[in-house]
Amino acid sequence: MADFPLTPTPIQVPDDVLADLRQRLALTRWPVDAGNDDSYYGVNRAYLQELVEYWRNGYDWRKAEAAINAYEHYRVEVDGVPVHFMRRPGVGPDPTPLILTHGWPWTFWHWSRVVDPLADPGAYGGDPAEAFEVIVPSFPGFGFSAPLPDRPDMNFWKVADLWHTLMTGTLGYERYAAVGCDVGALVTGQLGHKYADELYAIHIGSGLRLDFFNGDRAWDFSGGRPIPEGLPADVHAQVVALDKRFAVHLAAHVLDSSTLSYGLSDSPVGMLAWILQRWMSWSDDGGDIETVFGKDDLLTHAMIFWVNNTIGTSIRTYANNNRYPWTPSHDRWPVVEAPTGITFVGYENPPGVTTEQRVRHFVDSDRAAWYNHVNLTAHDRGGHFIPWEVPAEWIEDLRRTFRGRR
Repeated sequence: MADFPLTPTPIQVPDDVLADLRQRLALTRWPVDAGNDDSYYGVNRAYLQELVEYWRNGYDWRKAEAAINAYEHYRVEVDGVPVHFMRRPGVGPDPTPLILTHGWPWTFWHWSRVVDPLADPGAYGGDPAEAFEVIVPSFPGFGFSAPLPDRPDMNFWKVADLWHTLMTGTLGYERYAAVGCDVGALVTGQLGHKYADELYAIHIGSGLRLDFFNGDRAWDFSGGRPIPEGLPADVHAQVVALDKRFAVHLAAHVLDSSTLSYGLSDSPVGMLAWILQRWMSWSDDGGDIETVFGKDDLLTHAMIFWVNNTIGTSIRTYANNNRYPWTPSHDRWPVVEAPTGITFVGYENPPGVTTEQRVRHFVDSDRAAWYNHVNLTAHDRGGHFIPWEVPAEWIEDLRRTFRGRR
């Protein structure tokens, strides 16, 4: 598209929001955290306090803001919903429109390590013919896609409808590509289900069924099932570790999101602790989060939640995924008819499954039949935040999915 139909609006956080944050950080009342040197009980106070001290006295939001504003930013309303998105124009003979959808506790900025190579592959040793016109929205109710006072029901499949209207109506693309991770993979899968004829293909960072959040026990990662007896000790330990990694936020977000949001919206330290625990336990960081996210990275992502007061609406989406269950738009199989590429990463291997076995494990599962999968790849490295943690691998997987399909 030669002429983009919108005028950019740079990100500019008001000074009074930053002043309020500094005051709240200074007035933090710290809990007793005895016996938690090993982080058995959750985020360790010593590290959190170190990070908060840097937030108060070392971190520079304006520097981060300037880096973010190196890209184009837009704010539009789509069916009455405020939507912010970042754009990187494609550099090539015929760039393909591409929308990238993040999850929780992600922000649009988690895509920042892959945006430039996807938009301008020739500058990174790639083929300019594989250039994308990259659109990176903030999930409604996250970051700068706020507030959502009139849409308390927002969930992943409703976001898919908004994205399709954004891409085809607001921006005027006839066809486009879609990519996503975490709940963004469910949004992308729904696009590939409902709007397959208007997509070139999709690429996702997991292969969940679209009815993942349906049912009475969506808040329970195990679905209420006990750990099977007779498992090898190492596999049993992996099952327990996996459940611990995901059980807390699923239960709290699905069952009690509003109650939780009062504390997280009022205390920047409380909010940071809640999402920091997820970044620490979901990243392939070997026990040192700063090998994946430096302090500035952690705080920039946290700031995107804080300055927009969106932590509450971001966690509400979990409850809405369950309260307003996914229902199919057609009864054909595969459910997701768009050609689908999936990237699997080692830190999220199921218990007892090696990276070498990962693709076969998926193909043999009840999830494989849901997708028209054309490109399945597994990597030893990488955790939940795939395009941030292993950007080169993610980019190559994504390009492979779309070759010959645009």
